[in-house]
Parts: sequence; structure tokens; C-alpha cells
Amino acid sequence: MAKNPSPAHASKPSNYAAAGVDMDVKYRAVELMTAAVKSTYGPEVLAGIGAFGGLFDASGILREMRAPVLVGSTDGVGTKVKLAAKTGRCATLGEDIVNHCINDILVQGARPLFFLDYFASSKLNPTVIADIVGGMAKACREAGCALIGGETAEMPGVYQPGEFDVAGTIVGAVDRERILPKKDLRPGDLLIGIRSTGPHTNGYSLIRKIFESTPLETVFPELGVPLAEALLAPHRSYLPLLKPLLAAENPPVKALAHLTGGGWIENPIRVFPEGIGAEVKLGSWPVPPLFSIIQQQGEVDAKEMHRVFNMGIGMLLVAAKEDAGRVRAAISEETWIVGELIAGKREVILK
Repeated sequence: MAKNPSPAHASKPSNYAAAGVDMDVKYRAVELMTAAVKSTYGPEVLAGIGAFGGLFDASGILREMRAPVLVGSTDGVGTKVKLAAKTGRCATLGEDIVNHCINDILVQGARPLFFLDYFASSKLNPTVIADIVGGMAKACREAGCALIGGETAEMPGVYQPGEFDVAGTIVGAVDRERILPKKDLRPGDLLIGIRSTGPHTNGYSLIRKIFESTPLETVFPELGVPLAEALLAPHRSYLPLLKPLLAAENPPVKALAHLTGGGWIENPIRVFPEGIGAEVKLGSWPVPPLFSIIQQQGEVDAKEMHRVFNMGIGMLLVAAKEDAGRVRAAISEETWIVGELIAGKREVILK
């Protein structure tokens, strides 16, 4: 999202445009995205699109907390952008980046406050930018998060023709006494899984290699939709599902783990203390057919699949065995007990 409003347009092509950067195109993109961006604003936004920096009045929100702690995270969509560009289905990339970032701070118990985006390309396409930022705005509105600024950059020579990148930064807040993970994780605590909507934003370099000779409009019988549609399903936000549970008087959730890059092998251990590992029972949740197709088509072994992909579970919750029923009852969709914590090395054992 560009920071500055449009000046008077040049009456003739500029030297800058001749060098490959067309400022008029950038300002057109800003015009197309402005309404979507402003739809995320509440009274807390004091300055957003057009300002050098976004201004967000967090005093009311932070006043509700005893000891407010700000939480920040930055991420990107990765090479999923290449599939989107190839198919012309770019709108969901905006939802991908916002929801990925929301989930990353949610695992520490934080609620989102505002989001900043970054879009860079060899040559700007105002319609593509507007579609992506529109997806960001949609995800921000659903999360009660303001999209208050960002940057749109045209960089010929840095990016190849037709290529672009999408990234973003989120800032949220959590009361210090509610920061996750809690310090009482112990052997016997259960792992509860919540479904993903697909690979989310991870493993796409491998996915593109596996399907490089497969038309993306191919409909595998197991999927029932074109391959491109299954692969580009938006990264899911778990905030609506978990916000009521985390806001409870004594929330029974001890920890959350967002299964992103590193899958089952590297993500859960990020919330484990020393001396605690986990056993995950394979077959305890239904693996969506897309992952089976990826594994078969690419001849990928099971361990690598679980290290690269979420395998149908996008978020893990840790709860005491006696609280597991309460946790699952508070979640308005099917969940699965997929494993438990054990004493030992900080590692995940797939059994």
C-alpha cells in the first residue's frame, strides 16, 4: 500500500518511467485500494493511507489490561505467489498474509491491533494490487484489525517480469498474565488439533516442483475441484474460533502452536519447555486428500511430509487431560486429540 497520495500527474512520460518505474501506475493502485483499506478503520486510526506513518490510538484497548504487552510479527506468503500469478488468482494472497500473521501472535494469546503490508513487483499492475489489498482488508475487517499503512514498490531488475512478493507486519496486544505458553506444561497434557484449509502458506516450492507438469485446472477425483483452487485456498485464521476460549476467566488452554514452515517436527517444540516432548499418533485425524495426492505424485516419504506440511491440522492446542473436554466443547467445530506431552527431549515423535 503506497504511503503518499497522488500528486498532479505528469503531462509527459518521465525519465523515471523510462527507467521502468511508472509513478502514475502506483497512484492508480492507491486509488483502487483506498476504499477497501479505509473499511478497516475504526476511531482508533488517527492517520492511515496517505500519511508517512500510520497512527493508531491504542489507549482504550490497553487500558482494559492490567499489564499490556505489545506483540509483533512479520511474515510473507512465500512461493505461493508464483502459483497465484500463474493462474491469475491473486485475491486470496491478501487473506493469506493477514491470517498467517494473526495466527502467529494468537499463539502468544494476543489480539491483533493493526497491520502493515508490503507489495513489491517488477512492474505494478493496479488491478492485481487492488485485489490483494482487498483480500487483506477483508481479513482485517473480520479480525477487528486496522490496515493502517504499508508500501508498494516497483523494482525492475530486482524482480523478474511478472513476478511479485507479498509480506506484512502485525502488531497486537496481550495482558502479561495471559501470555502463552503457560509455564505448567507437563507430561500427560493432551494435544488437540484444529483443521487447516490446505497447505496454508508453506511447502509451495515443493508443491510447484511436484506439479510442474500437471495442468493446474486438473480435477483429481479425490478433490472434486481444480487443483489450483485446492492449492490456493486461503490460509485460515483461528482467531474467531479461539478468541472466546482465550477470553474466559480461567482459560484452560496451556499453549498453542501454529503449524507453518517446519510442520509437525519443528513447530510444536517452539512452545515446549526443556524436558518436555510430544508423541503424535498418526491416523488420529483425517488427512485431507490433497496431501495424499502431493505425497503420491511427488513420492515424498511420510516424515518429510510431516516436516513440510501441516497435513490437515493448522493449529495445535495443549490442555490438561481433565480440561480437554471443556476445551473441545468450547470450539464450534470438530477437533481431534492427536497426541500428548511426554518427558524427554524437546522433540516430536510420530507414532
